[in-house]
Amino acid sequence: MTLRFIFHYPEINGPDGDVLDPGPVRDVAVAAENAGFDAFAFSEHPAPGARWLSAGGHQTLDPFVALGYVAGATERLRLLTYLAVAPYRNPMLLAKAAATLDKISGGRFVLGLGTGYQKSEFHALGVDFGERNALFDEALDVLPLHWRGEPFDYQGRHFSARDIIARPRPVQDPIPIWIGGNSKLTRRRVAHRAQGWMPMSGDGQLSATARTNTLGPVEELGKQIADVRSEALAAGRTDHIDVVYSYGSELMSATAAPDRHREVFADLEKAGVDWVSVSCRIEGLSATVDFLEAFGATYIS
Repeated sequence: MTLRFIFHYPEINGPDGDVLDPGPVRDVAVAAENAGFDAFAFSEHPAPGARWLSAGGHQTLDPFVALGYVAGATERLRLLTYLAVAPYRNPMLLAKAAATLDKISGGRFVLGLGTGYQKSEFHALGVDFGERNALFDEALDVLPLHWRGEPFDYQGRHFSARDIIARPRPVQDPIPIWIGGNSKLTRRRVAHRAQGWMPMSGDGQLSATARTNTLGPVEELGKQIADVRSEALAAGRTDHIDVVYSYGSELMSATAAPDRHREVFADLEKAGVDWVSVSCRIEGLSATVDFLEAFGATYIS
């Protein structure tokens, strides 16, 4: 399988700057599609703390609203939350947003989910940080029930759903769920309950901040991918599990050292990676479009 590429809309680090400094969302999304990218992504931080922002944290748009806009501006791009924090929402609201996006886009949505790691953000949203794993598993229970469009009951920790019938049904059955994180628990969830894995690449400091294990070298990643897919097969699954690798800071220039990047991409594909997520510096629309066009011509065409 040939690698496919995701463009992650560049994120504003710190408390200053405007979230649209990389360029109007419509213009950037159209340029990404024209350049040959297969997906477009936003992350989410609805209530980032000032201390975290000052330490390098980032601002975001609401990913569901922004991806809805991208859906109307494009024809082919997959629309990915990379990632939405499942415990922040009642799972009915999460399921409804996902189903709506999938319906209006003609079946192009991918729901990337994580458990979250920002304690201050959990506090700001009134969600118990200690319950995040239990709330995440509740979401994994409710999403397919909601999307089925048939009556269902579910007793959650903080809600009681009785005889619910939720429409619209998504176009996809199911909407792909890709789970982010590097822990054994994450990999087990992927093998049994999801359609994709989004391991977090980056240094040890990033992994510590995000409360997940450090991702090892590509060879180790390849073994983990094989283990996840083997566990899924042992559980009776026959569908393919997608794997995404975030190739961010390593690739700030689309044309610098292209042979080195091609070699890395080849190694990632050999390890079992299906998708590579890339982004670029925040220097305005012209620079963003230049990056997209150069990347497409160098690595996708």
